[in-house]
Amino acid sequence: MLQSLHIQNYALIDELDISFGKGFSVITGETGAGKSIMLGAIGLLLGQRADSKSIKDGRNKCVVEARFNVSGYNLEGLFEANDLEYDAEECILRRELQANGKSRAFINDSPAPLSLMKDIGERLIDVHSQHQNLLLNREDFQMDITDILAHDAKEKSEYRESYSRFLETSQQLKRLQESIERNKADEDYWRFQLEQLDNAQLSEGEQEDLENEAEMLAHAEDIKAGLYKVGQMMNNDENGVLQRLKEATHVLQNLRKVFKGSEELAERMESCYIEMKDIAQEATAQEENIDFNPGRLDWVNERLNLIYSLQQKHHVKTVKELLSIANGFREKLNAIDSSGSQIEELEKQRNAFHAQATARAALLTQKRKEAATVMEKQMTLRLKALGMPNACFTVEVTPRKELGAAGGDNITFLFSANKNGALQPIASVASGGEISRVMLSIKAMISGATRLPAIIFDEIDTGVSGTIADKMASIMQEMGRDMQVISITHLPQIAAKGNAHYKVSKQDTEQGTSSHIRLLTPQERIEEIARMLSGASLTEAAINNAKELLNNK
Repeated sequence: MLQSLHIQNYALIDELDISFGKGFSVITGETGAGKSIMLGAIGLLLGQRADSKSIKDGRNKCVVEARFNVSGYNLEGLFEANDLEYDAEECILRRELQANGKSRAFINDSPAPLSLMKDIGERLIDVHSQHQNLLLNREDFQMDITDILAHDAKEKSEYRESYSRFLETSQQLKRLQESIERNKADEDYWRFQLEQLDNAQLSEGEQEDLENEAEMLAHAEDIKAGLYKVGQMMNNDENGVLQRLKEATHVLQNLRKVFKGSEELAERMESCYIEMKDIAQEATAQEENIDFNPGRLDWVNERLNLIYSLQQKHHVKTVKELLSIANGFREKLNAIDSSGSQIEELEKQRNAFHAQATARAALLTQKRKEAATVMEKQMTLRLKALGMPNACFTVEVTPRKELGAAGGDNITFLFSANKNGALQPIASVASGGEISRVMLSIKAMISGATRLPAIIFDEIDTGVSGTIADKMASIMQEMGRDMQVISITHLPQIAAKGNAHYKVSKQDTEQGTSSHIRLLTPQERIEEIARMLSGASLTEAAINNAKELLNNK
């Protein structure tokens, strides 16, 4: 329920603070007094586009704030999911608009995305304006109304789950099939490249070993000669390094008796002799093992040339990268080879989800047809009560060619206002006054089927007057027993039915024009309704008529 509304520096409004009560309330005022301005301000709380031109001239910022009683709306989960502070009794929505065009939204004094404010706002208040009558053209609106009265939320949720999985697997299957088609064009190329890489029988680290071997084979004679020379220099019987070390060691050993310091030197010299002897033996052994082999060198170079050509072809520098490329080709080809079973599995899943969705869509169709029968009876009765005795209202439920997001049905509201008239889509045959009565009947019907938020009717009485207006007022008054209903009206028959009566007016001052709204006292209300009956000049007859209307509410 909308408890209060605060508007500051919006259009013609300097500052407005007003409280609303339960039940059915009415708002009246002359054309241009500011009723639409107030609705525009409320629209900001419902996520409508903010325009800095809406800020009152000379001001830097406008503020619109509404307080709602949210007990019974089950919004706690929504608040928790969006990390917002939740009050079980009250929710405050505030929108601030700066002169530079920037806009900010607040929920319970916490900054929040405008989309979230819109979501919450639409759960708390429904503003039915003239343009909403255009909703009757839309199939989704007709579907939503039918679903509300069918109480099929559970079935609809289950259907959407199956349908979503059907769409998901269908997309997966489509992407796989497209990928396979693209890959098949490259299959021969990939097989050739993989065969070439596999035939090369590459191994990681091979390139480095071959390059080292090639270097050695290319200089085998020089290496062999060098090692032979080292061996000769070490092993020469007269001038060899080993012979000299051995003699030096003996000299130092002989000095131990007369020179203690020679003992350590002798040990070190002996260690050097052992190490040098080992080096000489190793050099001799390696020299004997090295053999100039032109055939082996040619093979190593051919192998390296193959590796280099493959690296150049695939734009890489290592054998490891070539092996990785080969694995990539192998995975792609394996995917092609196994694609048949993948497609078969996805088709199986898709068909299973489609069958499940079809079965669940049938349950939705059944509930919608049952609701359609109830809707037709209720709408016919309500329209007759609103002065359309020959009206015929039908809900046509027809099958779709394919399943859609809302199931397997098309919903069309058919209407005829005349006796034996041909039924046609409602928006194409109903007049303005008829549309108003149909929309009011629909709103009244769904208010009895579900807990609607507070609702504001903006001139729902367009195109009607007299007795019909009185009956429309009675419907809104009846709706107000279970919810908050606010009607902006120009008709005295409707204004008289409200539990509370507010008047919007504008005032011209030296500073400019400003708009105001206030709750009327009983006497002021009589005078306001009398003016609506007779015009600017109050007559005794108009006063008496106003009193009679109020007494009959």
